[in-house]
Amino acid sequence: MATGVIKAGACGFTINVKAESGDNHKVKLEITSDCPNYQKIAAELQEVDAFQEIFNKLHMGKVYETFAKYSPHPSCPGVSGIMKSIEVAASLALPQNASISVTRE
Repeated sequence: MATGVIKAGACGFTINVKAESGDNHKVKLEITSDCPNYQKIAAELQEVDAFQEIFNKLHMGKVYETFAKYSPHPSCPGVSGIMKSIEVAASLALPQNASISVTRE
């Protein structure tokens, strides 16, 4: 199982992802968040085909389509965290932390 914790930024919301795959292909997702948009995403996004998601063109696939339907913030890092969790659950990537740091000069 892969777990991801995404702190979305200025909104203060956190997205928690549990991704599990028994065959390194189909990935079951459990997404929880205090963000009302991600609560809608979680209700719809419960299982994905890892290969369809990871080897698709950017912004295509079930994850991005569901995100686009419910999230008004295209810069939200939550979708990237979900995709990374799917990769790790399907043994398509090693579990490594990723981060974004934004400052104003």
